[in-house]
Amino acid sequence: MFGASGGIGGALLRHLASDPRCVRIHAGSRGPVDAPDDRIIPFRFDFNDHASVAAAASTIATPHLAIVATGRLHGANMFPEKTMRTLDPVQMAESFAINAIGPAMIARHILPKLPRYQRSLFAVISARVGSISDNRLGGWHSYRASKAALNMLVRCFAIEAARTHPLAVCAALHPGTVDTALSKPFQTGAAPYRLFDPQTAARHLLEALDRLTPDQSGRLFGWDGQEIQP
Repeated sequence: MFGASGGIGGALLRHLASDPRCVRIHAGSRGPVDAPDDRIIPFRFDFNDHASVAAAASTIATPHLAIVATGRLHGANMFPEKTMRTLDPVQMAESFAINAIGPAMIARHILPKLPRYQRSLFAVISARVGSISDNRLGGWHSYRASKAALNMLVRCFAIEAARTHPLAVCAALHPGTVDTALSKPFQTGAAPYRLFDPQTAARHLLEALDRLTPDQSGRLFGWDGQEIQP
């Protein structure tokens, strides 16, 4: 797993650690990873250093499940744009670097390692706002566009992977609105029953992944397993 120290990533890690099917869990982050279980093998990587991604991937032999739980919506000098008048090229580049290019570099190194003739999963945390057909409000230009790019990359990866790994599933997942630092400034309009705690969100995502089949590869799915149109 890449992004194991974030709100959703940490919850996913805890769920996987409680699953007896997981005999070894590689858990990576830019910072330290809590690894109370001896099955958890922590590592570090940084999207600003492609060599660190390649080095981390080289330590992972044949993953049956790979999850990229990274992403950034806001941060220092970075906030979702309400209008095109506030577009900034540096902010846009950072959004694409973290939300699209970084996961693509992980896929470059991890997808060829999936088992060829066994069911395997490569999943990225995306967002419904990356759906072009579902966009009725506008705004959040950089984040929307970077997640739309990520969704397209997943589609491309699925087509390519199917040629050599026919049982692999590549999927983008929308976790819903989760009570994490990423969504904290934007939770006001979320209905209480649609604001998930990280553990619930992680359970939803893993249940959705469990149900996916190779003929569904390359698509964006919501936390409930329903496909979201691109």
